[in-house]
Amino acid sequence: MKKNGILNSEISRVLSYMGHTDCIAIGDCGLPIPDETERIDLALAFGIPTFMQTLEIVAKDMKIEKIILAEEIKEKNPDILREIENLFSNCDIETEFVSHSQLKEKTKGCKAVIRTGETTPYANIILQSGCIFS
Repeated sequence: MKKNGILNSEISRVLSYMGHTDCIAIGDCGLPIPDETERIDLALAFGIPTFMQTLEIVAKDMKIEKIILAEEIKEKNPDILREIENLFSNCDIETEFVSHSQLKEKTKGCKAVIRTGETTPYANIILQSGCIFS
């Protein structure tokens, strides 16, 4: 049995086979997931687990070089945006804002989308993998 890190076998598997610039998304319970993209469904009930709980755990186990967020989060969910900014405040991570429609389109290129129980609007992020060696 694993002693540390992510216990969810599906998330752990996807992270372990990701290479530099590969992407994984974490979304609220309403984010549509393309048929061609793997769905890792963590949603148990509304709000469980939260988007931020999931993001914090994944971020501990992944080298992230870039995040992609919907432009709409700035106006529609500034509290979550502030929490994301705080989480990555001491990291050298590029942030890109795109329209929500573009973010949904970009999930087609992700290795997987992790669905949470989050119910606040635009609580969605794409994490681009960095390189663990230089």
